[in-house]
Amino acid sequence: MQAALKEAVDRTLAQARIPGAAIAICIEGQPLLAVSVGHQDLHQTIPLPIDASFYIYSVTKSLIAAAVMNQVKSGRLSLDAPIQNYWPNFPVQTPITLRQILSHSGGLPDYGGLSAYQAAVKTTSGSPWSPEAFLEGASRRGLLFDPGQGWSYSNIGYLALKLLLEKVTGQSMQDYLDELFFTPLGLKHTFVAASLDDVTDLMPGYTSTFNDELEDMSQRYHPGWVSHGVVVSTAAELATIMHALIRGHILDLTLVEQMAQPVHSLGPHPPLQNVGCGLGLFVDTASPYGRVAGHNGGGPGYSIAAFHFSALAGRPTTIAAATNREGDNVGLAVAYALARVLAEA
Repeated sequence: MQAALKEAVDRTLAQARIPGAAIAICIEGQPLLAVSVGHQDLHQTIPLPIDASFYIYSVTKSLIAAAVMNQVKSGRLSLDAPIQNYWPNFPVQTPITLRQILSHSGGLPDYGGLSAYQAAVKTTSGSPWSPEAFLEGASRRGLLFDPGQGWSYSNIGYLALKLLLEKVTGQSMQDYLDELFFTPLGLKHTFVAASLDDVTDLMPGYTSTFNDELEDMSQRYHPGWVSHGVVVSTAAELATIMHALIRGHILDLTLVEQMAQPVHSLGPHPPLQNVGCGLGLFVDTASPYGRVAGHNGGGPGYSIAAFHFSALAGRPTTIAAATNREGDNVGLAVAYALARVLAEA
């Protein structure tokens, strides 16, 4: 089985020209496999470590969403209240509910396609914009559509949620995620990165973001360029996080069900059959493996995925995959390559 799983990953990496990947699989809450495949360097001379650390990029959104739901449970926040109720000086005046921001249906713009952002990442990769600068850019552009009347992926929305959580809890992002996830789950290698000094042990990740040639971004790309904050983790600990979240070990299952309830349908996005966007989770509502819920992430150097399959070969299974070169959802492709092997077995 292990040989078949590694072969499936090898094949996917070769097709995408990715040096290596770390993968982890949990079945019914028990670790089945945590291995690395391939190499940590482009010359393919150094094996990629099993416990390699990566930015998990937008998988961080699932953790932020869970923290919001935890505050909903405590009564400090309400999903259907406008964010302006808690943040009177929010830079957008049109009322946007927390539910709409969580599901990317609030109309808030993004910054990834802005030429000014792309130029700044290249020229000042070690000095990110401030949260205020990100929000100011959103304010200048205005809403893309009336809240609740469309869908558009927005990192700015999750920056707003991160800042709101810090206002409501009086804690930093590291502290509230540590309290909710990291300490209860006994995680040793998972934390919120705040500076380049925090990530000296980050796995080399290869990108052409800065130049035409591939180069390692791990000590160049400041984590602050991920506006909503970014968590560092290993594949094994990321699988633990997503399993615990989906199975109700972090939040009450009633809250998890709300997170996994699609607010907007995005249609087929292979390998997902029919993607629904919930509250900080993407859900495949037409999967042959039961309900599939989780999140993927990507940015300079890495492609990440962590998904829970409710009935993969008849058993609840969580798969996490992290690659050390960016790619078009290649982390997701690796996770599904593993799922297919398990299903056929």
